[in-house]
Amino acid sequence: MTTSRRMKLGASFYPSGYHVAGWRYPGAVPDGGINLAHHIEVAQGAEKAGFDFFFLADINGIWDPDIDAVSYTTWSAKFEPLTVLSALAMVTSRIGLVATASTTYNDPFNLARRFASLDHISGGRAAWNLVTSATASEAANFSRDSHPDHGDRYARAREFVEVVTGLWDGWEDDAYGFDRANGRCFDPAKVHRLDHRGPFFQVAGPLNLPRPVQGHPVMVQAGLSEAGRDLAAATGEVLFTAQPTLDGAKAFYRDVKARVVRYGRDPAHLSIMPGAVTVIGQTKSEAEDQIAALNGLLEPKPGLAFMSGLIGDTDLSRFPLDEPLPPLPKTEGPKGRQQLVVERARRDGATLRELYQSIALTSSHRLVYGSPVEVADQLEDWFVAGGCDGYNIAPAHAPQGFTDFFSAVVPELQRRGLVRTRYEGSTLRENLGLPRPATRYAAATEAEQTAPDPETIAS
Repeated sequence: MTTSRRMKLGASFYPSGYHVAGWRYPGAVPDGGINLAHHIEVAQGAEKAGFDFFFLADINGIWDPDIDAVSYTTWSAKFEPLTVLSALAMVTSRIGLVATASTTYNDPFNLARRFASLDHISGGRAAWNLVTSATASEAANFSRDSHPDHGDRYARAREFVEVVTGLWDGWEDDAYGFDRANGRCFDPAKVHRLDHRGPFFQVAGPLNLPRPVQGHPVMVQAGLSEAGRDLAAATGEVLFTAQPTLDGAKAFYRDVKARVVRYGRDPAHLSIMPGAVTVIGQTKSEAEDQIAALNGLLEPKPGLAFMSGLIGDTDLSRFPLDEPLPPLPKTEGPKGRQQLVVERARRDGATLRELYQSIALTSSHRLVYGSPVEVADQLEDWFVAGGCDGYNIAPAHAPQGFTDFFSAVVPELQRRGLVRTRYEGSTLRENLGLPRPATRYAAATEAEQTAPDPETIAS
């Protein structure tokens, strides 16, 4: 097909692949999370293929407190995202660089400064994947006895975004002039204190570096719950979501886009990009063999531990593996993911063993598998049907899964006119078709300059 609407693509980098046992698959890089050369290889491959961004998920700690279960995985060996993306900025030139950072276990000033720094270092390619932290195990690393409840986390997140964007706006675009003749580095009239005081934060500002190249680094979110959808509609520009069925994806897409409009925003300025876990073979049968081989490498203990964390730190190890999923307690963790797991269990009558094998492969994302043409068909299907604006591509095993997608699926999507053949601009905003936000202070100044003179109105 030929279309003017372009499918957006992100490379969701799980070092050895999305499958929990992917690190054991032949050709995988077991130490991929702490192997910079591996990061560089995938990021450069994604850029050559025209991907919009390279995406790093993250948590502040180890996913599960059961160290024995974690020892079967590579979850505990990962670089801090902003650090490694700063390194990748030096060996790439067009692809966006997305780092996950929590509003629950960070402060706004530090995070605003780090992302502004990455945006300057990369020449305008930084993006922040805002999360509220899904796992209660993170709380103990930040002097807390318990994880904040879901509603409080999202209330804090809203104020957090307000403070961060206010700090990014603190320097007007032309504040720095480095006027050697007059001895002034910047115009103090174009620097603004934030002086924010709210329920969660008191922040004076300004930042100690100029405004980011993009004005604001691109805002990415990953919420499925009501609160998550609403926050994305109000402030997000890319939404990474888990949608295993087309009907669910279309309903989610319509709901979130309608919320965007209610917030007075252009719905085209929020790209909804569900995860797509890919397995690519020369034939569908070959791809199915890869899935079977991956599941054959999965031990029950890490499979259960992974699913337990995904649905809200619920210990499932005490339940029989070959019986249906038991009723789950209320969670303050990832509510949307828990709902997807419960829906799958009820819809398919799946046993606990079948569920953890499925979750270990997809984390409740859509599974896309087959030959390159079949994979392209499946991706095109949802895109055309109104289920998404693109995908966050997450191969089940890496690096071969990425290589197969870059070399075989992307050319097929290009042939159909679905993805770019060259980058449109040099910044992530330009390549996503997003406007560069004006500073709130510049907007206020413009309003003051164009307002009618009170005396003229009176006369």
